[in-house]
Amino acid sequence: MYQNKRILGLVVGRGGSKGIPRKNIRLLAGKPLIAYSVLPGKESKYIDRLIVSSDDAEIIEVAKSYGAEAPFVRPAELASDTAKALPVIQHAVKFCEEQEGKKYDFVVYLEPTGPLRLVGDIDGAIEKAADNNADSVVGLMELEDANPVRVKKIVNDQIECFCVPEPEGLRRQDQEKAYLRNGSIYVFCRDNIIENNSLWGQKSMPYVMPRERSVNIDEESDFLVAEFFLKKTGRA
Repeated sequence: MYQNKRILGLVVGRGGSKGIPRKNIRLLAGKPLIAYSVLPGKESKYIDRLIVSSDDAEIIEVAKSYGAEAPFVRPAELASDTAKALPVIQHAVKFCEEQEGKKYDFVVYLEPTGPLRLVGDIDGAIEKAADNNADSVVGLMELEDANPVRVKKIVNDQIECFCVPEPEGLRRQDQEKAYLRNGSIYVFCRDNIIENNSLWGQKSMPYVMPRERSVNIDEESDFLVAEFFLKKTGRA
């Protein structure tokens, strides 16, 4: 079923990263961070076209050097600190469709901050989206120590449950499983994005990934963790 779908791969990376300056082209195990999104996207057997959406000339050139297309420079209003993902995706889809004169069926959204995904993850998520006619398929990782039942808040210097009551003496293995978006992969239905103005839609499905492919680069220490897993799995 997925063989007949038109699929756009979209790698995003703006230039104004505040937490880690120039994060998207920072080297990780010898390659710029954005390369870990471009390379598996290029290897996908289903992605018809892989583009980068960025406002930054250097990021664009680095992405192009690893095989991504850069058919436009992202408009400044879509590259601010407050810009949301939805209009960025809509802009890319509409640009490509107008350029090509044909519609896409799905958009594979790849953020450089999820560098440990494999091409098998991308293709597996695409297959799940197409086979199930999903509005979205989202990469998740299972939570263990950070399960919501163990999360607390402090109110008037007293410990209270944050959102889920924790039975006293609850063993970790008896906790209900909980999952966190890992930021590694998203597959969005084109019509839901464009026609319904929605990312997740009504039918959002999971693509569960292991911890060693679920590192999300938000702070300096995440680079160390990502490099550890790359070396441990023979990828660096």
